[in-house]
Amino acid sequence: MQKFEILLAEDDMDFGNILKQYLEMLGYHVTWAKNGVEALAFFKENNYHICVLDVMMPKMDGFTLAETIIGIKPEIPFIFLTARKLKEDKIKGLKLGADDYIVKPFDADELVLRIKNIIRRSINSGTVKLKDETIVIGKYKFNSRRLELIFNEDVQQLTEKEVELILFLFQHKNQMLKREEILKAVWKNDDYFSGRSMDVFISRLRKYFKQDTSITIESSRGIGLEFKVR
Repeated sequence: MQKFEILLAEDDMDFGNILKQYLEMLGYHVTWAKNGVEALAFFKENNYHICVLDVMMPKMDGFTLAETIIGIKPEIPFIFLTARKLKEDKIKGLKLGADDYIVKPFDADELVLRIKNIIRRSINSGTVKLKDETIVIGKYKFNSRRLELIFNEDVQQLTEKEVELILFLFQHKNQMLKREEILKAVWKNDDYFSGRSMDVFISRLRKYFKQDTSITIESSRGIGLEFKVR
């Protein structure tokens, strides 16, 4: 049985120790970093299936750490942990591409369930990428295995979530899709914060596809979205 690798960045010694032991008891292999700088060093040296990052840490906060990690490996899934309940913080985390955002205190079983779901989604999307086939979308070439969207010689590196979203939209191109359909298919959740996260990702895709005017993502208020390829 495969042992999934987790990078845990948490400066609270008691909480970090308990969380590490609990995750390892359930069969995960956990590398525990006590600050952002240490976590980044571990990330550069090892391969992980998911990162669990505390937001408020010494030396380097979780948001800065996540941005740096994304620059190294855009497809890595990550979850933010925070003691702050500020709505702005949660939106900032989701804008960075976080797969989830959990406010302390929380039930450890809830975190484990979310980790399982995210890793499963990541693996499932990996089975799609193994095909290594390039899909032509208008004037673009989309390679889901390499996480690339190519226009002429310009290559846009994508995240796993962006790839999932493009695949889903392209599979349903020129059809009106309800927001709930997209959220449940790609985010596996249709709550408020998942909706805000989707809005951020849709804005990114509009920028990525702006070089070809035959491709549009049109919104209908109160209904949903349509990925048009003429």
